[in-house]
Amino acid sequence: MSGVIRIERPEPGVGVVVMEDRASRNTFSRAFVEGIRSVFAEIARDKSLRVIVVRGYDNYFCCGGTKNELLTLTEGHLQFTDGMFFDLLLTCHLPVISAMQGHALGGGLAFGAFGDMLVMAEESIYSANFMRYGFTPGMGATYILPRKFGELLGAEMLFGAGGYHGGELRARGAGARIVTREKVLLTAMSLACELADKPRVSLIELKKQLAGPIRQALPLVVEQELAMHKVSFAQPEVRERIETLFGN
Repeated sequence: MSGVIRIERPEPGVGVVVMEDRASRNTFSRAFVEGIRSVFAEIARDKSLRVIVVRGYDNYFCCGGTKNELLTLTEGHLQFTDGMFFDLLLTCHLPVISAMQGHALGGGLAFGAFGDMLVMAEESIYSANFMRYGFTPGMGATYILPRKFGELLGAEMLFGAGGYHGGELRARGAGARIVTREKVLLTAMSLACELADKPRVSLIELKKQLAGPIRQALPLVVEQELAMHKVSFAQPEVRERIETLFGN
């Protein structure tokens, strides 16, 4: 198992996935991707778990693709479905609570949004920043963000690529629980303990029912996003934007 992702079991039936790739600030480094896949494989085997909480560290939840990955996408040698991991919160058989205590950017925001319940921080920044670099969104973002945050707000986030503090998202009617950063994990754990009191089989069946429509819709969405990527990543301007804007 990668050292940057680990699972803790602080309460009976509750697994907490801690994403702590400090070297890459929780971007999709190789260590991050291998680690998150390994941890969710462990979750699939663990019959004692009933609910999963996913959290980041300090001011970071998950910050999407690395600069090198984005540049490789412009060359056509990589696509976001390689090593499929972005839908792990959706395909997990147990209910997943995304404790998004820190910033969530691009694919990192989409990754967290696939959780069954979202807890976000007033102070943190949430941005579907794909179009900032000139390329169209991927990782299911075109579907999951409007579904979770509302069609109008989701479209604004995807087209505009701006950053929104959690407090603004709450004011705009986002359905997530939005609290101060220091209360995000406490709130998520309180929700998790409520769920962990329920029968495991019933939780699995309800997750299957609630996630079913999303799982059914996602393959076509991904196919459409990949087709858009072939067009948008081929523009020389996109590579220039990644070179000059990434990290700024």
